[in-house]
Amino acid sequence: MLTLTQQAQHRILAMIDETFENPSAVYVKFCTHWGGCSGLSYGLSFEQHPSEDAHILTFETFTLFIPKEDIPIVKGTVIDYKENMLSGGFTITNPNAIITCGCGSSFRTKEKKGNPTDC
Repeated sequence: MLTLTQQAQHRILAMIDETFENPSAVYVKFCTHWGGCSGLSYGLSFEQHPSEDAHILTFETFTLFIPKEDIPIVKGTVIDYKENMLSGGFTITNPNAIITCGCGSSFRTKEKKGNPTDC
């Protein structure tokens, strides 16, 4: 369904630990939104509860959920975290994306074109 590299898992766990007093009560939400120059953008947030119809993925130290409507859009996606001397960030490789923008923050799939906006 979705792959999180060890580096991505460690970074997400660090973000949870830095932000919340009770990390076990936090869920990670991975979703898509309309917008960006290619039409769709990714979202990664922290929630108190997963949505009722979400797909749940349990990792060693946290639980991630994907809203049901986003499953076909992100199926097979790999999320990694890369760091260099100047910066760090998540990279998302989505096999369903047929177009991605130059800045790497938005995409389009064959089935979902989204709503392109300026970056």
